Amino acid sequence: MAPVASTTSVLRRLFEAAGYRLEDRPTGLKAIRSRDHRAVLVVLGLPSPVEVEAEFPGDAIHRTLVYTEDPGTVARSIASERGIEVLGPATLGPALGELLLPPPPVAGEIEPDSDTAPLEPPATLFPEGERLVRPRLGQAEAEALAGIDQAHYALRLVPFYVTPYRVRVRGPHGGPGPTTDHLIAVNAISGRAEVWDPGDREIASELDVPTQKVDASLSEHDSRQIAEEAVRKRHTVSVDHSEQHGGALVIERRRVPPGPDDLKLGPTVLLFVPYWYVEGIQGRVVLDAVTGTRTLPDDPEIDSIR
Repeated sequence: MAPVASTTSVLRRLFEAAGYRLEDRPTGLKAIRSRDHRAVLVVLGLPSPVEVEAEFPGDAIHRTLVYTEDPGTVARSIASERGIEVLGPATLGPALGELLLPPPPVAGEIEPDSDTAPLEPPATLFPEGERLVRPRLGQAEAEALAGIDQAHYALRLVPFYVTPYRVRVRGPHGGPGPTTDHLIAVNAISGRAEVWDPGDREIASELDVPTQKVDASLSEHDSRQIAEEAVRKRHTVSVDHSEQHGGALVIERRRVPPGPDDLKLGPTVLLFVPYWYVEGIQGRVVLDAVTGTRTLPDDPEIDSIR
């Protein structure tokens, strides 16, 4: 058997030539290839798969542990239960072909570097100056939708942090898919996030109807954290991953979020969105003055009509 240092040195050169990004970790050599979401860990000694599993990126689809000594049946069994491929001195050679083989291009993909090129965030879609969303529903429409007799009506401008983003989704087997552009809007009072369709809201510098503006209680920094978490959750996809374990082909379906290179947020702007606050003897209703949908009140302090 070749010395451990020699084996690791050879693997380092092979993985680097095959497009993997290499990291030296206390547990061993980590090789990551974002193009097909492969991650390989060449471990030092004989640690349990449980001890080193955290070294794999969260978006890794193909996870492989390489031992320079035979890890034994217990380690193989534990790894199999966790969807991790285990390679030892006897199985490393035959499996290297698959690990080093370049992933097939995706239909419509421009080779060679389209999926590995930096994913640039989209530009800001809104004009400069104070940003108000123009209401589409007047008080008459709000009265018809609310269905509350003898009610008081107030049109309030609720602050939203709105961020354009560009995301590259994964294909059913983990390959890179197309990029798409979207808008994520975070309510600057409640912290609720929602996805907007670009162009659905008309932006204006002033409105010709009386309004009450509400101040933001959430910081822009916090809003971007909320936005990124919501976007990753929205674009998490199910990916089928197959591996050979003991002569049997095991197919596992995993939920894979966008990786660090698959999502970019653009600049955030503060928009004020109109809502009809309706209060009467039958209760209280809050209506989106653009879409007409009912929504939850933003905050108890601004909930009632004053």
